[in-house]
Amino acid sequence: MATTSETTTPEKTTPEKAQHAHPIDAERVAHAKARVPSAEDAGRLTSLLSMMADPVRLRLIYALDVSEELCVGDLAIALEVSEDSVSYALKLLRSAGLVVTRKQGRVVFNRLAEDFPEPLRDHCLRQLVAITRRS
Repeated sequence: MATTSETTTPEKTTPEKAQHAHPIDAERVAHAKARVPSAEDAGRLTSLLSMMADPVRLRLIYALDVSEELCVGDLAIALEVSEDSVSYALKLLRSAGLVVTRKQGRVVFNRLAEDFPEPLRDHCLRQLVAITRRS
């Protein structure tokens, strides 16, 4: 690991300057600090990811991804869960801005929001499932 030429421990006057028993790599610390999301952004991201941490909601996202749009009844059949479970999951996903609706007569169709990140669907979620299968 590369270290800076300064090997003294920093003063412990601020949280950023915590006392360490080893030399601090100031360049790497600055690099990480500049790219880490703010606490506020991390909180929002955690809330969004926890929204998808439910098996019904996650499977619903997958179903809408591969089918483009489905009504509650069709989603319930596809996921083999109750319509109440699907309705509740959709309510939460809509409130998070992840799912939108389109009404045709009396039928309400659900689809992923236009700005739902495609790389998240196409790569990250599927890769994460693959990783869990290896363990």
